[in-house]
Amino acid sequence: MKNDVILNVEDLSKSYGALKVTNEVNLNVKSNQIHALIGPNGAGKTSLISQLSGHTSSDSGRVWFDGHDITHMKPHARVHVGLVRSFQITRLFKSFTVLDNIALALQAKAGHNFSFWRPVSKDKQLILNAHAVIEEIGLEKVARSLASDLSHGEQRILELGLAFACAPKLLLLDEPMAGTGQEESARIVSLIQKIRKTVSILLVEHDMDAVFSLADVVSVLVNGQIIASASPDQIKTDPLVIQAYLGDEVST
Repeated sequence: MKNDVILNVEDLSKSYGALKVTNEVNLNVKSNQIHALIGPNGAGKTSLISQLSGHTSSDSGRVWFDGHDITHMKPHARVHVGLVRSFQITRLFKSFTVLDNIALALQAKAGHNFSFWRPVSKDKQLILNAHAVIEEIGLEKVARSLASDLSHGEQRILELGLAFACAPKLLLLDEPMAGTGQEESARIVSLIQKIRKTVSILLVEHDMDAVFSLADVVSVLVNGQIIASASPDQIKTDPLVIQAYLGDEVST
């Protein structure tokens, strides 16, 4: 495996009975890049992300991360080596403040279990670290607000903050702009552009404008298989990709 490849997926497959959700997927994600994964509904994108994060076991194939075989590693262990997933559906502690949510993520990264969480007011360094993350993601004005009181877009940003607080080497983003309006989507795009300076990203997203503005490389997943991996400009004009997925979504 080349040194600049942080994630290497070899012949990864998963079936549920006769249904193959991923079918011998091969994928290389390089360090310091945003690699987008696109495809029609039901193509297997979220299933693949679940396999990469360890939330779904694979039937066959291997996953290499940062030079190590993590194929059978549990999700929490993958987080600790730097592979972190942000979920398609927000998973926040809605009755806690933004500050408390970030503090929990920081404590989890440090190896503390949520069930032994102590108030952040008791740990000054934790407060400072949490505020630093909140400033990074642009939620300073709502730091003391309950997560339940945030707009949908702010909740998506907070979720990105939870993942970012885990100090990932590679961030798996599963539709971070799902359900957001134009203004909120623009905020999330700006945040992704900001954090890409320090984190490699594998991005699953249906918003093609966002994908083509953010991604260095785009891979297209159709029927559980990667049919193309190339630059955004090459993907836009690839006849096979246009026929299988893009259609009229992009101008050629």
